[in-house]
Amino acid sequence: MRPTFSIICFTVLSGIGYGAWFLIGLGVAVGPLCSAPGARCAIPFDSFAGWPVAFACVSVGLLCSLGHLGKPARAWRALSQWRSSWLSREGVFALVTFVPALALIVLSHADGLARLSGALLALGSLATVYCTANIYASLKPVRAWRDRHVMPAYLLLGLYGGSLLLHAAATLSGSPWRPERFVLLSGTIVLAAICGWVKQGYWRSIDAQPPVTPGRATGLEALGAVRAFEAPHTEENYLLHEMGFVLARKHARKLRAIALVAAFLVPAAFAALALALPAASTAAACIACASGIAGLVVERWLFFAEAKHAVTAYYQR
Repeated sequence: MRPTFSIICFTVLSGIGYGAWFLIGLGVAVGPLCSAPGARCAIPFDSFAGWPVAFACVSVGLLCSLGHLGKPARAWRALSQWRSSWLSREGVFALVTFVPALALIVLSHADGLARLSGALLALGSLATVYCTANIYASLKPVRAWRDRHVMPAYLLLGLYGGSLLLHAAATLSGSPWRPERFVLLSGTIVLAAICGWVKQGYWRSIDAQPPVTPGRATGLEALGAVRAFEAPHTEENYLLHEMGFVLARKHARKLRAIALVAAFLVPAAFAALALALPAASTAAACIACASGIAGLVVERWLFFAEAKHAVTAYYQR
């Protein structure tokens, strides 16, 4: 598929935004809220610093999703197909999740209601990213997206990006060092290792897939060689332009290495530095977050660029 800025921006920004909201909601639902009666609630994971940044990422990401629509003004109609469309379900959950997100800030002083809002925020964020992943994982003609690594990769990368975002927002806001920050940084390092392992497994899996042939694409391979009787077009059409993007294997290997280093290795190293030297945590958090997001952009570009649609076999490509 030809990678476009709007779809990459949408999947990366909304993924890390919902990942941050998931961590915030989970921390509120299971952690201590108020240290003393009548005191300002100390929500874990520095949500008062990270919440608005996550809100901005989610909002900008959803707005970017309109960029690849032919008629953005009609986007609301997609919400009506939630019974059969993963894209429609994603839109519904994405909008519904704003309700507990806003309620969490308004009800931060109410222990029971804040916990309920946090739990709903975590569930809504998880459901939204799950639906996003299924938009691609449910497409049979694109074998690279039907891979078993796609779903866990989307969920883990969203959680990983959210942890980077929360740590950077907390340090830049001047929030004091708390035990929750140690848990967050340790989890970020572990998630970096797991996400890198999952992505490498995904790339090995799609590299091992046999090439798409007309016989395999049509299901007639058992009857003999399948070929087109006549060329379908004399020049490139919409399908070839959008779904016949070609990425050289040598370029893919270089970009994969860049994604692994920028998205996982560098952030993990600077997260470890922040644990060892709290005085340098601000600079380390900013570098880790910037490098992680840049690496995730490369990873998501590859996710679309390496996905070959079965329709290309019809055009002998």
